[in-house]
Amino acid sequence: MLAEPAAHQLVLRDADLVIERMGARGSGGQHLQKTESAVRIRHLPSGVEVRCENERSQLANRETALAVLRARVLAQQRAAADSARAAERRHQIGSGQRGDKRRTIRAQDGTVTDHVDGRTWQYKRYVRGDW
Repeated sequence: MLAEPAAHQLVLRDADLVIERMGARGSGGQHLQKTESAVRIRHLPSGVEVRCENERSQLANRETALAVLRARVLAQQRAAADSARAAERRHQIGSGQRGDKRRTIRAQDGTVTDHVDGRTWQYKRYVRGDW
């Protein structure tokens, strides 16, 4: 389910839109076959395309298509931002595998090993902060 963004949340420039009008598809009688009430709007920067032929009026179909287009473009932008944020987070965290760890603390043996520079401390000194 797409959220309905307000018109000010995402401003679509007219230069970025290709608006085509056409006849609606399907059976519907003489009015449907003789008028161009369906609308297809394409947003060039994102490549998102919306076709609307729900209403009898071309103007109503155009408004509906613009609202759906705005919602889809905003959802696409949010998804791209979320995936970029997730990729950065994965990069910072690492894989979570054993090779990613910085130190091994073995309290039962009384040793702490730093895997970055290879140093080893006694556990008691490490707990006191003498490292």
